[in-house]
Amino acid sequence: MKFYFKRRYLIILLLIFPLRAFAAFILIPMDETQRNHLKAYGIAYWILKNEITVEWLLNYKDGAFLIIQSPDIEKECAIRGVSYTIIANSQADAIRLEISNPQVNMEVMKLEKAPKIAVYSPKENRPWDDAVTLALSYAEIPYDVIYDEEIIQGKLPLYDWLHLHHEDFTGQYGKFYRMYHSAPWYQEQVRNSETMAHRLGFAKVSQLKLEVAKKIKEFTAGGGYTFTMCSGTDSYDIALAAEGIDICEQMYDGDGTTPNYNNKLDFSKTFAFENFTLVTDPLEYEFSNIDIYPQQRGIKREEDVFMLFEFSAKWDPVPTMLCQSHEQIIKGFMGQTTGFDKRFIKKEVVIMGENKTGNFAKYIHGDYGKGTWTFYGGHDPEDYQHLVGDPPTDLNLHPNSPGYRLILNNVLFPAARKIKQKT
Repeated sequence: MKFYFKRRYLIILLLIFPLRAFAAFILIPMDETQRNHLKAYGIAYWILKNEITVEWLLNYKDGAFLIIQSPDIEKECAIRGVSYTIIANSQADAIRLEISNPQVNMEVMKLEKAPKIAVYSPKENRPWDDAVTLALSYAEIPYDVIYDEEIIQGKLPLYDWLHLHHEDFTGQYGKFYRMYHSAPWYQEQVRNSETMAHRLGFAKVSQLKLEVAKKIKEFTAGGGYTFTMCSGTDSYDIALAAEGIDICEQMYDGDGTTPNYNNKLDFSKTFAFENFTLVTDPLEYEFSNIDIYPQQRGIKREEDVFMLFEFSAKWDPVPTMLCQSHEQIIKGFMGQTTGFDKRFIKKEVVIMGENKTGNFAKYIHGDYGKGTWTFYGGHDPEDYQHLVGDPPTDLNLHPNSPGYRLILNNVLFPAARKIKQKT
């Protein structure tokens, strides 16, 4: 009889507490022990697509992921070459307890739903690649390619996260005229852009790009997450500030500019920048004085680095998420827009990474309405001076790139559905 009651009590315990008693977890470290940081983000996204919650352990093992143990997840990690360990439930609880200590700069962020991703990119081939699409493809994170037509048609609300590729929103075709106006790819870009503008009811490409920029602004205000690099950063704000005036010279749109247009910019419409001055020479490969090149500040290539700021994981989880990395000092890289002169950054913008020697920002973030935006200066984190026509970077050679990790932090960021309530 005594054995019967013990056995019955044990069965009741197992029925009530099966998961707590026997559950195991998969811990995917993101410190120097991780063999492939970039594909680890893809694993996290794949798990979310399968409707399984991922715990992102901010600042624990440089942003580790914790997931309930599953043979399928283990198999996928092995296939993709991602390092992981199996830990008992008690070990997982001990990690959470360590993180919960108010004296420790760590936090658990639950990722609940895989964001639907769009990349704003032209359909025709252009002689440069894009770091974000390289990162997404390498990490095996699915995305849709959309462009002007889809945005004008109102399809942005179908997505959670938008990347703006290597884009010029001013209608000046990247200001490549001087070097490449006779190149077939440049001429094709102009033809396609003008055809698209006219088909969608706009007289000029600059007018179409402005409307696209405004639609993206609406998307962000409604709760979207917008990310961009290189010329997609400052040219976006320039287009918004220049609404109602013409800043394109004759070779770009067939007529002249608005007289004295630098004094007519409206900085209240921009996300990040204010009080900047546009470059008026149409043949100069530069949009404005927002952009900073290391050479302008006397910085040599081997000394060109930027430092990530440390934020409070418990009180500032957003920038903490976006700065997860196994390296705090990251090698710099150039682009049409390389860095941001801090004199022209709005005071409410969060600077997350800067070149201290040159005193310019590299990585910035802000809120707009219910959504957020992030600007990341430079073209390719693993190609210091990526030139037109250079081959794409092979990320198989850079699976632990801290510069590329920042891109993928942004991709996972929207999965934290309750992030706004924590800030």
